[in-house]
Amino acid sequence: MATPPLKGIVSYPVTPFSPATGEVDLPALHRLTDELVAAGSHAVAPLGSTGESAYLREGEWDAVCRTTLQAVAGRVPTLVGVSHWSTEETVRRARVAARGGATAIMVLPQMYWKLTTAELEQHFAAVAAAADLPVMLYNNPGTTGVDLRPETVVALARRIPGLTMVKESSGDVSRFRDILEMSDGELSVYNGNNPVALEAFRAGAVGWCTAAPCLVPRWCLELHAAALRGEEDRADAVLEELLPFLRFIVGHGLPRAVKAGLEIQGRGVGLPRAPLLPLPAEETEQLRELLERLASRPLPENAAAGTAGPAS
Repeated sequence: MATPPLKGIVSYPVTPFSPATGEVDLPALHRLTDELVAAGSHAVAPLGSTGESAYLREGEWDAVCRTTLQAVAGRVPTLVGVSHWSTEETVRRARVAARGGATAIMVLPQMYWKLTTAELEQHFAAVAAAADLPVMLYNNPGTTGVDLRPETVVALARRIPGLTMVKESSGDVSRFRDILEMSDGELSVYNGNNPVALEAFRAGAVGWCTAAPCLVPRWCLELHAAALRGEEDRADAVLEELLPFLRFIVGHGLPRAVKAGLEIQGRGVGLPRAPLLPLPAEETEQLRELLERLASRPLPENAAAGTAGPAS
């Protein structure tokens, strides 16, 4: 079986922008990253869609990558999203991440023209060869319009050295088992679809890639811990409390929702970058109620130990 370079709660920071200038706020990014590590995240993954990577200029992307890796300072593994429309820029980003000390890189089929299987393979192979780091292939058909099915993912992994991980965000839980079985356990699978987090762990996912720890780290960590220990009833109870929040942030767009939540918590990181707009006022109040509910409720008790932890 493969030994994954990262596992557990893989936390996605947003990218802060200065309210005054609209430029990347690197000190705020450093603080947010440090908070994610201090809260107990098992890994940190900057520069995905949550981090508004698609809206960053080249120099901004490099600065966000560098600042996040410096803030983590090797305390936990790091997974840098390097995706770009072109192979050339994706390769460049992969090399920047490698030089900065990233543990692994993540790449998805970000495309304008529909790519053939051969084109996808050469793209992923070029990125993997450039960084000499473990590579996570990211399947997110909802945002890319491309669905990399388990048989395709496994075939690519067999031909591309270094492609050892898959982040599956389709929401189809059966794919976790399919990928594990088809790859004889050589591929590690990660969940990127928040509402199915518990089902994914039960289906063999070794990690949950999520922005939710920016706002409710303890609940996410407890869900993972209960699933890991096989505390079925407690895991179900934690998810029942957490699920309305998870559905909300996914349904309203992660950069909008997470940034609104940080503002509610007095940890503002500015607004999303255009063309994204801030979360509307009515939805912000709904989010406030969800956060206040989670903050006011104790975590479900561990039936074996009879203990409950803090709610934040």
